Amino acid sequence: MIPRYSRAQMSRLWEPKTRFEKWLEVELAACEAWAKLGRIPKKSLDNIVKKAAFDIGRIDEIEKTVKHDVIAFLTSVAEHVGPDSRYIHIGLTSSDILDTSLALLLREAADLIIVDVKELLEVIKARAKEHKLTVMMGRSHGIHAEPITFGLKLAHWYDEMQRNLVRVEAAREVISVGKLSGAVGTFSSVDPFVEEYALKKLRLKPEKAATQIVHRDRHAEYFSTLAIVASSIERFAVEIRHLQRTEVLEAEEEFTVGQKGSSAMPHKRNPVLSENLTGLARLMRGYAVSAMENVALWHERDISHSSVERVIAPDAAIVLDFMLSRATSLVKGLRVYPENMRANMDKLGGLVFSQKALLKLVEKGLSREEAYSIVQRNAMKVWQGSGDFKSLLLDDDDVMRVLTAKDVEACFDLKPYLKNVDHIFKRTFGAK
Repeated sequence: MIPRYSRAQMSRLWEPKTRFEKWLEVELAACEAWAKLGRIPKKSLDNIVKKAAFDIGRIDEIEKTVKHDVIAFLTSVAEHVGPDSRYIHIGLTSSDILDTSLALLLREAADLIIVDVKELLEVIKARAKEHKLTVMMGRSHGIHAEPITFGLKLAHWYDEMQRNLVRVEAAREVISVGKLSGAVGTFSSVDPFVEEYALKKLRLKPEKAATQIVHRDRHAEYFSTLAIVASSIERFAVEIRHLQRTEVLEAEEEFTVGQKGSSAMPHKRNPVLSENLTGLARLMRGYAVSAMENVALWHERDISHSSVERVIAPDAAIVLDFMLSRATSLVKGLRVYPENMRANMDKLGGLVFSQKALLKLVEKGLSREEAYSIVQRNAMKVWQGSGDFKSLLLDDDDVMRVLTAKDVEACFDLKPYLKNVDHIFKRTFGAK
């Protein structure tokens, strides 16, 4: 059973209170490490752990003067701790705290996103099994190709989201890295043991060769992964938008009692949820580009990445959390119209079975080129409104010279298109 959580959790993760709590968590872990080395007396450590706190209003007030958020934070903590606060932040630089705490936040965000992805997978799987044999038109270039089932379409989505789950889990590992190695990563004023001990306590890995910061290729990978997940959701949304078009109407978003689609046209039922997801995916790709721009910094570090991450970290996490939740509700409530699927499949007078006719002629001894020419010329007549495909084949002397009426009839059987659905489902969903 997938653990559920309140959607507010993701938003709370990015509130100032949570951010400062993570900063304090990192500072206290470093203090514990220094105490292990004898640099901080046990009595002082006990006092720090007991009294360490902060006041957000006071931090904001101090920052107006010092123009430095970490210094303002440390000053507020010192006001709570008293003289023993001299032991806090020994040998560390601001980025030690900022980057390590950001790793904690991004890891927690990934944990919530992983839950979201698993919830979506559950819903897609259930709907896929429901429509395993719901026959519909497969399309390429937007044009009728060959019959598939709606269950197979959902299986495509499931398989893609499974890959996204793996990607997010991998990105979680990539970002779960901190550093407590000082001003330019050389441990000049901090013992390596402090980093080792504190990061182990925080369940983070160390950046093996840090500068003043954790390297931003990690963050670029993380946000690119979130953008890929968003792009997959957009692919599903675009499909639903097409299927809901008036001329198609094979599936549509749930339209609830009292809902209105247009201020001017009372008849409208618009795919607004899917369109919304399409727009949000554009934002997510923008965040990924911003993260990649952050990789190239001056020397051991500049601050150009900081302002970017203050925006993209909370926004990307919250937006994707919302997208996954909306996609789950959308798939769960999606209305499917099998009768319209069959009606649309019949609109081209049997042309969708053209490959079967081609292969049957080849099987009976014609060259592929000759068979293709015969089938295509009859197919083009159907496109131009001259009869149905089966009748044209039965009336074509070149066809009937090779095939029997029974052979032609067999080309229009749906069963061959469904015979391997079980095989695909087993590969996608497992044996059960």
